Amino acid sequence: MNRRIRKIAIVGPESTGKSTISAQLAKYYQVAWVPEYARYYCAALTEACTLQDEVNMFHGQVALEESVLSMVETDFIICDTTFLTVKIWSDAFFGETPQVVLDALKERPYDFYVLLDIDLPWQDDPLRDFPNQREHFMEVWHRELKVLNANYQVVSGLDDDRFNNAIAAIDHFLLNVVD
Repeated sequence: MNRRIRKIAIVGPESTGKSTISAQLAKYYQVAWVPEYARYYCAALTEACTLQDEVNMFHGQVALEESVLSMVETDFIICDTTFLTVKIWSDAFFGETPQVVLDALKERPYDFYVLLDIDLPWQDDPLRDFPNQREHFMEVWHRELKVLNANYQVVSGLDDDRFNNAIAAIDHFLLNVVD
């Protein structure tokens, strides 16, 4: 395949609406959607998450993304988060990031990131851990994206405003894409 498919990632701290809005955006643009592999993986865990689990989630996310990329005929896809999340959680829980993840951050870039703001009310979920550290993790996301020199925009707003603001950010990116 010689054609370049752009990857647009919907990222942010916990409970910012990533899964919901990424699925809505994929439907709106009629493009493929890559779900968050870690959500399924963690739901099946019977013990505390380990660093090896983080590596497994990294490989699962990459495989899922590659699978979707191999089947699409559109110019871009929407990704519900990225394996950058593995770095952020590994650092937070274990104080380190597996080397395979660090290497891949440079080798597997995303074209545009929509960083969802923490202006939504917290929604309890058994897979969420830090309701009182949302500001901290928002700062972490900014820092990590800046280290990658990533092209990103913060999107905020409630309900339809959030969705419309995400569309505006993506449309602006797509209008300014240079091949």
